[in-house]
Amino acid sequence: MECGLVDTSAAATARLCPAAAGRRRAGSTASFLNGACSSRDCRVSASYSYSIGRMLSGVRSAARRKLFRGDPAELLGITNWSDSSGGTGGGQHHWWAALENNFVLEAAEDEYGGVVVDADRLPADKAAFERSLAASLSYWKSVGKKGVWLKLPVDRAEFVPLAVKEGFKYHHAEEAYVMLTYWIPDEPCLLPANASHQVGVGGFVINDQMEVLVVQEKYCGSSLDGAWKLPTGFILASEEIYSGAIREVKEETGVDSEFVDVVAFRHAHNVAFQKSDLFFICMLRPLSSEIKIDETEIQAAKWMPLEEFVRQPFIQEDHMFQKVMDICIQRLRKCYCGLMPHHVVSKFDGRTSTLYYNVAEPEDVNCSAA
Repeated sequence: MECGLVDTSAAATARLCPAAAGRRRAGSTASFLNGACSSRDCRVSASYSYSIGRMLSGVRSAARRKLFRGDPAELLGITNWSDSSGGTGGGQHHWWAALENNFVLEAAEDEYGGVVVDADRLPADKAAFERSLAASLSYWKSVGKKGVWLKLPVDRAEFVPLAVKEGFKYHHAEEAYVMLTYWIPDEPCLLPANASHQVGVGGFVINDQMEVLVVQEKYCGSSLDGAWKLPTGFILASEEIYSGAIREVKEETGVDSEFVDVVAFRHAHNVAFQKSDLFFICMLRPLSSEIKIDETEIQAAKWMPLEEFVRQPFIQEDHMFQKVMDICIQRLRKCYCGLMPHHVVSKFDGRTSTLYYNVAEPEDVNCSAA
């Protein structure tokens, strides 16, 4: 039979697996072994099996009671374990190493003193996950870790209640996973909160005949019923503001366009699910004129004279919409400079970012406000 043993000394080995003991040196340091023994030579006593059970349950309860401050062997429910020199310091170090190697979840350290659990190497069943999670928290506490990031894929959704039971909190969820966090120190949590904003764009597309590209949405609030508005939408993950505006115009109307600049943006709070909202109004230049609407979202689309568009009641009766239109008109008259994207690299992270700012230079044909 196969027996997984904790070999701590020659005497312990002789008691538990006599045949294997002759092949091992006396006084060997404690280590986790998988020794192959015959059923005649290896008869694990009931008391030792009980000790193994106590060890595992001790690991689980320790995380809940915030222990693991003293000798881990004592905490695990096993007495008289020591290193080969008879001391306890080396034995304690061994036990931490044994615990880490055999029970602790696979995780990578982050730059802030925390750990990120490897979502691809989670235990296969609930019992193993529960045992490993409790042991992991105890170990991470003992070595001074701070925050724990636990990403659970959809196919491990049954692990979520177990993590919450151990004290993990929801951070955010995506289509394929839920992210949970655990803050270890007894001090205010320093883990960053979930994303607080959604980002939207609106395309102010105007042609040489001073006609604005406008749409009527199929699904809108009563205040916009029958109104003609700019094509709008949310930008996608990792999408630039300018490319998001071009995409939304194309999807809703079928019109191709090119980005000119950001003329204004609005910041509002508690818009949807208590999230804040950033909305960027972008001026675009049309590259085509034929309209082909997205029938799933759009009721109708057309080119509308600018004056007619501005005279609509929902614009005239709303101070913010009035101001946006005033800005767009001033931009058309080149009395106002919008923000243009510029790709820059920061030494801080070495990545390319997009910085939006206006340029007041003579060769700038788009803006002569300077």
